[in-house]
Parts: sequence; C-alpha cells; structure tokens
Amino acid sequence: MDVVLLFPGQGSQKPGMGRELAEAFPAARAVFDEADAVLGEPLSAICFEGPAETLTLTHNAQPALLTHGAAAWAVVRDALGSHVRAAAGHSLGEFTAYHAAASLTFPDAVRLVRRRGELMHQAGAARPGAMAAILGDTNEPIDALCAAASRDPEGGLVVPANYNAPGQVVISGEVEGVEKAMALCKAAGAKRALRLPVSGAFHSPLMAPAASGLARALDAVAFGDPTVPVYANVTADAVLDGATARALCVEQLTAPVRWTELVRRLTADHPAALYVEMGPGAVLTGLVRKIAPAVRVASCGTPADVQELLAQVA
Repeated sequence: MDVVLLFPGQGSQKPGMGRELAEAFPAARAVFDEADAVLGEPLSAICFEGPAETLTLTHNAQPALLTHGAAAWAVVRDALGSHVRAAAGHSLGEFTAYHAAASLTFPDAVRLVRRRGELMHQAGAARPGAMAAILGDTNEPIDALCAAASRDPEGGLVVPANYNAPGQVVISGEVEGVEKAMALCKAAGAKRALRLPVSGAFHSPLMAPAASGLARALDAVAFGDPTVPVYANVTADAVLDGATARALCVEQLTAPVRWTELVRRLTADHPAALYVEMGPGAVLTGLVRKIAPAVRVASCGTPADVQELLAQVA
C-alpha cells in the first residue's frame, strides 16, 4: 500500500494534543521530551494541559504542532516507512514534512519553527494585520476582489493567503484591506466572510520583515535532500533537493498556500495512496475529501488512530 503523509498547520492545535499518544508509546514520549530539552521549557505540558491561550500563541503553536506530528511519525515510522511515497504539510506543517522526509533533524526542526513563530509574531506586532476566511463561491475571482480592495482609498493591502479547498479561501493583509475585501466578496456571492483569531497577516507581504531572520536560521542548520518528494506550498511542485526546499521555506512566509493545487497534483501523481494526516485533528483530511473525493484518507494523532492505521497497512 502506498502512503502519503500530511502534516497540519497552525489552527489545528488544541489542549490535550499528544498526551494519549505519549502515554501509550515510548517513542512518542521521547519526541516530546526531546522538544522540552531542545527548547529549554516544558512544551509538552503546554500541549498536554494548555491553557488554550498559551498554546495558541504563534511561537508555541508552531513547535507544538511539529512535535505532535513528529511524535506520531516516530510511532509508525518502522511500519509505514517503506510505504511512504510523498509528503506535504500546510504552512508550518511543511517543516514537519521535511523532518519526516529526513531533510531536518528533529532538534533543528523544532528550533526552526520556534524561531519562525517568534519572527512572525514580531512582524505582526510591528505591522498589525488580519486574516479572514471566505466561504462559498464568488462570481469574480478572489484575487481580483483582493486587488480591488487594495486599490480602494478606504481599503488597504490584502491578498489571498490560503487556497484551502474549492469554496474556501483565506485572505490576509492590512485590517482595512481585509475588511474591504470581505465586503466585496460577500457582494460577489460568498456565503460567509469570517475574521480569524490570528496575531498577524500570515502569508502576505506584511510578513516580509520575518524573511531575513528565517533565512539566517535556515542557513544555520543542515537541510538535506528529502528521501521522498515533499510537495511545496509555494509552487505545488514536488521538491527533491534541500537547497530548493530551504529557499521555498523562506518564500512561503509571504506567498499563498496553494493547498488545492498541491492536493490535486499529489492525488494525480498518487491516486491509489492512503493519505494520512499526522498530528491533532482532521483538518487536512477534510480538505482532501473536498478536493479529491475519490482518495482514501486517515488520521494518526491518537493511540486509536495508530491501531487503525497499522491494521490497514499490515
């Protein structure tokens, strides 16, 4: 059986994440312990116990999600490794995908995403922004509506940030631009336009101040060629070398997540694979079902998930 690994991004975190997995499997517990040691603080306690307000902070949520995904992978790696044909991650999850593909060691990966979260938070504080989910189809492309809002004297810079699935696009930018674009999208037929509880305008030009710091952090670590193709958020292409991966991880800060295009490319290349979301929740499996309803999906974040997954590949 072919397997494709998927790793979630910010927003999938929740208090209690990874606790049952760490209690049931020493391999998972070891990953959480290593994260605590590398970061010099009890990240595992924040994952297992919360509070939600602390876990949701960008510089905590990002290493927490990477650690849970890496812990789930550590539990099933021996059984699944020979079946894996590709990997992908949504935004932050792309770093977890590169770790699973052996491009990044876990200590380097968890330090990188902690730094990434810090830099993104700083950029958001220096130039406040907003994000909003646009649900439902519009009679004009959202790209065009964002451009119109950016040109409007009462608006501001706003761009598409996440092409998550048909009928689900997230926009990002200056507060006035986002609000103007929300109004234009609703007038163009969108069912709903919802502000998101985030600390900055992620995947927009407002994150540009974070790019140089992330580039320096990436330059300080070894970034090897992935052992399986990792499909990139920025291009939706399969990445096979570490140098390209390193550059795209920086570009990703200010570029949109082309998740719909990425999944279509993945499922065209691996139509018979089982798509496994590693970490908390099932956000990505839900999006995959919308984009490519014919493919099989599974979750791997709890002991029950592990048992079910291993039974499928046995």
